[in-house]
Amino acid sequence: MPHIELSLSAGDGEVSTCKRWGTPVKSSSDACLLLDGSGRIVATSPSCRAMLGLPDGIDAHGRTLLDGAIRLIGFAAGGGALPRWDVERIPPLQALSTGALARGLMRVTAAGVPRTLDAIATPLHGGTEIVGSLSFFRRC
Repeated sequence: MPHIELSLSAGDGEVSTCKRWGTPVKSSSDACLLLDGSGRIVATSPSCRAMLGLPDGIDAHGRTLLDGAIRLIGFAAGGGALPRWDVERIPPLQALSTGALARGLMRVTAAGVPRTLDAIATPLHGGTEIVGSLSFFRRC
């Protein structure tokens, strides 16, 4: 897993922080995803889009993970849709809500193929507030 160390000045806000991280995320060879403080997709790497089944250009649409941008499925044999209460506990969103590092497994389906992913997410701070989360994924 990649190691990220983040240090921002106290004057940074959400726009500045997300803009600062957007370019490295978009050009990364790692599967990574950047969300803003409200869970909107700000930036994705090409390998992340392929892994999560996201279309090119998703970064510019202002979509959130909760509006169905990715198809999350449960771990049950049938692989049905993940319940809403459980969706909010996936690492990228959990890092936003708790302000702490989050790690866990999640399942998605892309092009009809279910995939289990190991996800690790860190909250991004702008001043004293949580302004986003940066997540990395690895196929299991």
